[in-house]
Amino acid sequence: MKTIRLQNDPIDCAALIAATGTVEDGAVLTFIGTPRRDSAGRPVEHLFYEAYEEMAQKEMDKIADEALSSWPITDCLIIHRTGRVDPGQMSILIAVSAHHRDEGFAALRFIIDTVKKTVPIWKKEVYADGSEWVSDRV
Repeated sequence: MKTIRLQNDPIDCAALIAATGTVEDGAVLTFIGTPRRDSAGRPVEHLFYEAYEEMAQKEMDKIADEALSSWPITDCLIIHRTGRVDPGQMSILIAVSAHHRDEGFAALRFIIDTVKKTVPIWKKEVYADGSEWVSDRV
């Protein structure tokens, strides 16, 4: 099963994780991305995420399908925020469930690395003295 979503509202981590996995799974693994208060020595007031929503949704769906077919995982969840996100708030939640943790960790790593490289979501860091668009793409 998979859940893929872009949303402007805060992520309800507890509810989403509780709904991930089955009684057959021995592991539910998560990655939670949060903005840092400091970026390259500059204090960050907040981030602003903008997405090409239709394409981002399709790309996240494709990533989830690839993870589900490449590793023996049961569930795959990718939720990414758009709009304003303050330091310490969740900007992304990825969760996978699997019978064993090793497969889950591998799938989780693949998902976050691929989301950052390929999904059309852009991040603006806002500081007290201005702002700039930044990229994590490698």
